[in-house]
Amino acid sequence: MDTTRHLGKSSSRLSKSASSSYIQLHIRCVPFTLDRELMAAKSLKLFQLLKENPKGDISHLLMDIPTDPETFELVVRFCHGLELKLSPENVVPLTCLAHYLEMKETHSTNNLLKRALTYFDQRILPSWNDLVKALRASEKVFQHAVDLGLVGACAESIIAMALVNPQLLGEPIRNPSHADVDDSDSEGKDNVYRPNARRQLFVLDRQSEDLNTLVLQLYEPIIGEMIRREVPMEYVAASLCQYARKWGFPSSTGGDDALIYWRNSGREVIEAVERLLPHEQGLIPCTFLFEMLNSAIILESSSECRERLEIRIGKQLDQATVKDLLIPSQGYAKEGEYDVECVKRILKSFYCNYARSDISGLIIVAELVEDFLVEVASDVDLKTETFILLAQISISASVGTQRSSDGIYRAVDVYLDNHRFLTESEREDVCSVLDCHKLSPEAREHASQNDRLPLRLVVQVLFVGQLSLRETLTKEVEGCDDRLRKVVAREEKEESFRVSGCEVEVRTEMERMGSKVTELERECDTMKREIQSGCRCGGTKKKEKVGLWTEMKRKFGCATSVMNCDCHVKRQKKVHPRH
Repeated sequence: MDTTRHLGKSSSRLSKSASSSYIQLHIRCVPFTLDRELMAAKSLKLFQLLKENPKGDISHLLMDIPTDPETFELVVRFCHGLELKLSPENVVPLTCLAHYLEMKETHSTNNLLKRALTYFDQRILPSWNDLVKALRASEKVFQHAVDLGLVGACAESIIAMALVNPQLLGEPIRNPSHADVDDSDSEGKDNVYRPNARRQLFVLDRQSEDLNTLVLQLYEPIIGEMIRREVPMEYVAASLCQYARKWGFPSSTGGDDALIYWRNSGREVIEAVERLLPHEQGLIPCTFLFEMLNSAIILESSSECRERLEIRIGKQLDQATVKDLLIPSQGYAKEGEYDVECVKRILKSFYCNYARSDISGLIIVAELVEDFLVEVASDVDLKTETFILLAQISISASVGTQRSSDGIYRAVDVYLDNHRFLTESEREDVCSVLDCHKLSPEAREHASQNDRLPLRLVVQVLFVGQLSLRETLTKEVEGCDDRLRKVVAREEKEESFRVSGCEVEVRTEMERMGSKVTELERECDTMKREIQSGCRCGGTKKKEKVGLWTEMKRKFGCATSVMNCDCHVKRQKKVHPRH
């Protein structure tokens, strides 16, 4: 295949041997036949090299040229007067190459370097999408682009846009452990990101280019600077999670070479993302942290990286699920199907960093450990000591609470079922974590008929069941007695109330009648004294005597005069006037 490229109007009519007006260059093993005068007219560097080597091959003098054959061909077309179309994908490589070849205005007017820089300033820097595309293209000439300040200018523009519109980084992760904010609730919107008016300056007509398409050497410093300048962390965290999933998690495609490349680059990605992740709880889902930890173990990341991930997980372990804890063991020397030692370290981190006043988190983790024990109990390689230790951790977190031991019992039952080779003494050690007093009636009934349990434990379960039954009956009897006593007391109280009411009424009536009798006796005594005193005294007392008798007569219904005591005799003696 002929790889020689002839450029220019007359280049197709010239042979490779070339006349003295043509030179031949090799760029990345690709030969180019070029017009000497046209190239020298635009490039000061080529002009000087050709002047010093008029007849020799100068390809070896261009070994450090920052380009690839495709970009170099565009420069050759420009030097030969053909149309050159700039784009976000080629402007950075063309700028680097034009700077290397010294295609400046001082050497030739309307030269390539000025044209490329003008396009870069006017078209690339104001556009998020074009900036991301230009950065991706700069990977081929990374060091030269950094030296020229092109990468720094792109990064600065991207950071400035992210400060105004963080949603360019992607939507924040919805943590399933937290309830979604109700849009109708204005009070619940205090922690919700609200765009400002300047965001309209960067509204895009098409979907935004993703920063996750950049290589790590470009992505990491840009995100680090965003964190330093306090771009909202929920958006930075969303971008980091997407980047880790894209470049750091296992992939099932590719051959052995691709797997080696992925292991090396993926390890760097996991370590870099872990360094950049925010430490605020709730921004990163616990499930994602477990995925990162799994990848870090598979990729053999540094021990510092894995330890920091375990600490991060431990701080929010109450948000995890049983599936998260099922970390597969790695290596040939693995002692079980799951990495139980890693789970133990995470649990230690959780309990060491737990600082909340309520114990709800402790109870959640205790239940999580119980469910985890049920899952791993079927592993025949799980050691008895490890099982007992994990069970004791769950029990210790439940001290002082009213939680039952049914979860531990299920785990013990599964473990004994899958480890039938254990001796009676070993089975008793496994069952030592059970508290028969905290088993539910259903669990005690099941345990009393479970032939996998040691005989001593079965007897203990039956004994506790009898005690529980006796206590239940006693409480029922005491409850009935209490209710009966309350009824009797209430009736006695009501009867006492009725009797006391009657007594009060009788006493009141008797007091009223007694007061009336006393008043009558007082009046009678007074009248008696007045009568006696009236019979003994006369003269001046006569008038008073008549008054008293008048009062007496009024009281007894007599209207005759007191002085005329024999009035009825006189009326009998009265003679009719006719006689």
